[in-house]
Amino acid sequence: MPAAPDRPADGCAECRDSGGTWRRLRWCATCGHVGCCDSSPGRHAYAHHESTGHPVVLSLAADEDWAWCFEDEVFLVLETGPREPGA
Repeated sequence: MPAAPDRPADGCAECRDSGGTWRRLRWCATCGHVGCCDSSPGRHAYAHHESTGHPVVLSLAADEDWAWCFEDEVFLVLETGPREPGA
């Protein structure tokens, strides 16, 4: 898996190339591709999954801390603290 970006992405490359716009960005956990979310007109993160089969994207939005698996259609949420035994 590629290292997570240490700075905000410059945007969705496909949207930039076509003059389009995006709402939120998603980062491919397999190869590092950055594409726009399903709420964006281009839906390039999903298109990347469709063309490559790469299953998991992480949200790059500052106010979101999750990943999504296209294959299994599940959210993956980062655990933010130590778990209590038996919790």
